[in-house]
Amino acid sequence: MLAGQDLIVVLAIALLLLGPKQLPGLAKGLGQSIREFKKGAEGLIEEANPSAEPPKAEAGAGEESNKPKA
Repeated sequence: MLAGQDLIVVLAIALLLLGPKQLPGLAKGLGQSIREFKKGAEGLIEEANPSAEPPKAEAGAGEESNKPKA
C-alpha cells in the first residue's frame, strides 16, 4: 500500500503531468472502472456458486413432491 508521503508524491506528479483540468475526468473514469470491475466480480461469484441461494419456485415444487401422501 501507499503511505501518506508516497501518495502525495504520486498525486503531485500526476498533477504536473496531466494538469488540473484533466485530473477530475481521470478520477471519474477510474471510479467508473472500479465500479464495473466490482459488478463483474460479483457476477462471476454468483455464476461459480449457484447453489448459494436456490430459486424459490424450484424449492417449493421439490418439497411438495417429497412429502408422503396421507
